[in-house]
Amino acid sequence: MSPGPAPGTYSTAPEAGPAAGTAGDLVQYRVEVEDVVGISPVEFAAAVDGVTADPRGWTQDGARRLQRTDTAPLRIVLVSPPTADQLCAPLNTAGKYSCRNGNDVVINADRWNVGVPHFQPLDQYRIYVINHELGHALRNPHESCPGSGQVAPVMLQQTIGLDGCLPNPWP
Repeated sequence: MSPGPAPGTYSTAPEAGPAAGTAGDLVQYRVEVEDVVGISPVEFAAAVDGVTADPRGWTQDGARRLQRTDTAPLRIVLVSPPTADQLCAPLNTAGKYSCRNGNDVVINADRWNVGVPHFQPLDQYRIYVINHELGHALRNPHESCPGSGQVAPVMLQQTIGLDGCLPNPWP
């Protein structure tokens, strides 16, 4: 019996295609999946590309275009909780959270697979976590809930809690 994939080894999704958005600076990213998480890089890349291409996303203001390539320095990576802890350090992600650290947008595979109870459905949570962590790579800081019952800014730490806001996956 051969050993399974090793933690810390990654597969890169093949290059996608044209940039999303109509104007602004071109921000290129690559998509990788840690081999131990059991999700194909093509499947994860399709989810990321769907979010980056959506007109409700980070291209809506015309300040940037987003494009996946297989060699970009900015990397959106789906990883196991222990690897998330390593890649996010010195931030303490406690095996539960995703982060952006340097050129890495780190998505915790446990959150990807199950989300959080207060942000459902799962497909909307996945859009949120991509937009939130990519938002940090685009230099957007955390925001607060503007008021109870209002729509959360995407840069609110909605994985931790909603602070009275309604969940929102879009910038």
